Amino acid sequence: MSASPILNHKKAAFLTLGCKLNFAETATLRDLLAAEGVEPAAEGEQADICIVNTCSVTDTADHKCRQAIHRLTRQHPGAFVLVMGCYAQLRPDQVAGIEGVDLVLGMEQKGEVVRYLEDRLAAKTPGTACHEAVAVPTRDIRTFVPSCARGERTRFFLKVQDGCDYYCTYCTIPYARGRSRNGSIDSLVSQARQAAARGGREIVITGVNIGDFGRSTGERFIDLLRALDGVAGIERYRISSIEPNLLTDEVIDFCAASRAFMPHFHLPLQSGCDDVLRLMRRRYDTDFFARKVERVREALPDAFIGVDVIVGTRGETQEYFDRGYRFIEGLDVSQLHVFSYSERPGTKALSIPHTVSPAEKHARSQRLIGLSERKRRDFYLRFAGSVRPVLWEHSKAGQPLHGFTDNYLRVELADGHAADNTLTQARLDGFTPDGSALRASLTQD
Repeated sequence: MSASPILNHKKAAFLTLGCKLNFAETATLRDLLAAEGVEPAAEGEQADICIVNTCSVTDTADHKCRQAIHRLTRQHPGAFVLVMGCYAQLRPDQVAGIEGVDLVLGMEQKGEVVRYLEDRLAAKTPGTACHEAVAVPTRDIRTFVPSCARGERTRFFLKVQDGCDYYCTYCTIPYARGRSRNGSIDSLVSQARQAAARGGREIVITGVNIGDFGRSTGERFIDLLRALDGVAGIERYRISSIEPNLLTDEVIDFCAASRAFMPHFHLPLQSGCDDVLRLMRRRYDTDFFARKVERVREALPDAFIGVDVIVGTRGETQEYFDRGYRFIEGLDVSQLHVFSYSERPGTKALSIPHTVSPAEKHARSQRLIGLSERKRRDFYLRFAGSVRPVLWEHSKAGQPLHGFTDNYLRVELADGHAADNTLTQARLDGFTPDGSALRASLTQD
């Protein structure tokens, strides 16, 4: 297939904000544009095209998106600026009005970026910005746009699902990404095989609510996992994040017995207080969550269990926070990912009384971050002196080679030599000086 006569030899700058799903989608778009002759602009090089993939999970995320767009337009004067992603879908006209922006594409249009670029670049008058927004209402978002890419990373990210039907009171994602939808098992297995053919050893399964897989095709998440497990060449899979009510015993037991699925789960708890969970309209209570963690530990004693927690939501009194803290303190989990609540226009949470001050949000966040660090260090130290398989990852010049064990311990190579994207056995030792990883040395096993 020949390169596009309009896009060929163009230089593009890419900027992604937000979640792993956004990074996977940007990496796929970079590959698609490369096939049309578009080359990534080197650092300091003038770009002809700037593409910003935005996030809108918090007010801070919106602010960072605007800052990023302003920065790119200053760095690349005269470039064609295209903005996509969640912020673009939620506020298309607002984003289109930013100085220097040419085109804003909503979620339904993100699979047609190449066509839109060709059309608009051919018609653009040099020295002027178009300020055009193309988006449909959330209810009309129907298309599942596939993505399987690694970009500059070692691991591939395979998007299996998009959108969400849950409508938690604090969250804008269903409004930004639309209803739950997915690719077919056959198409996803095909993408995994292509990743293996490109040298991929590990795939992270990603999406917005991946446990809800099957809304579009009538298939089951467990059957997707079984099919992916059979793909030759892929030695590791990780489930990026899954709702606790959708992490079934069948899925846990399959991961424990499978060839390639790693002992690694990421569960969004959001609050350790049942009263707050009800205000959030979450689909479980703390007793259910605790039993789910215990079930994972029974099947996979060494599993890394990451947990999302939101602090300072509307309605979270000091008593509720303290109750939640005590619950989380008693959980046998490996690390917390702590987020401060941000008011989002159009969400049901705005009708909940009792707001938490920014200072109190910060104080609560710091308490949970401290708890997280203690849990992380305790979990890591359980494996000091053991031997575990490590996939070594590409590192920056001058930085020690690092990698992750099967159960997601970050390690740095202290002794021996290993190549990027290779799997070896390594003996784990104590923490590195900064405490971010365990030291590791290669074994002869």
